[in-house]
Amino acid sequence: MTGPGYAIREDDLGGEAVRALLALHLRGMHAQSPPGSVYALDLSGLQRPDVTVWSAWRGDALASIGALRTLGDGHGELKSMRTHPAFLRQGAAAALLDHIIGVALKRGLHRLSLETGSGPAFEPALALYRRRGFVDGPAFGDYAASDFNRFLHLDLREGV
Repeated sequence: MTGPGYAIREDDLGGEAVRALLALHLRGMHAQSPPGSVYALDLSGLQRPDVTVWSAWRGDALASIGALRTLGDGHGELKSMRTHPAFLRQGAAAALLDHIIGVALKRGLHRLSLETGSGPAFEPALALYRRRGFVDGPAFGDYAASDFNRFLHLDLREGV
């Protein structure tokens, strides 16, 4: 599938560029989050059978990664959304988010949720999610609410 100028494909996490962007994502989450507040999945977490990862490419250049974790009961979780610094604010994350929402609908999910942080480093991502219809809500799954983390939810039954 393609987004505006991006080829989006399911990813096995075997490529060097994808692993480097995942490492950048994990470093960024730890640098921008209080100790004990990082819930980003590492490589082994993203390789679990309940997680599907996609990458967005422009030509041979990796633009963005993102994942969908199936939680059960029609509920999915958006994980590991990260755009390569060279592609920030060029629509890569939006294209990938739209793709993941489309897959969630095809899989029969009725709700997508995500956990992220707060503060200036997280504002661009929060704005993207809110533009796409995600709304703030309670903690879900095994997460515990704190002053730092934010939980957003998208009801897929509302004609996304």
